[in-house]
Amino acid sequence: MWDDQFEQILRPFVPFLGPQEELTPDAELKDLGLDSLATVQLLGTLEEAYQVRFRDSALTMDTFRTAGVLWDTVQSMLHTAAS
Repeated sequence: MWDDQFEQILRPFVPFLGPQEELTPDAELKDLGLDSLATVQLLGTLEEAYQVRFRDSALTMDTFRTAGVLWDTVQSMLHTAAS
């Protein structure tokens, strides 16, 4: 799945997810309260935390649709940066 840092970063941006509720890969982030402003803030936070830059092609609503898709995108950028 993902690392602890990812979930710690993501949780404050999804206010409808209870503190004890499990964040699953197929969780729809919009349904959990991620709005457009929070998406931009989350983008910056992830870039800073993982020292990556989201490619223009990754700046779509699909990238931020679910926790799993978002993590796959971050992981892909990490692998690209390591190459």
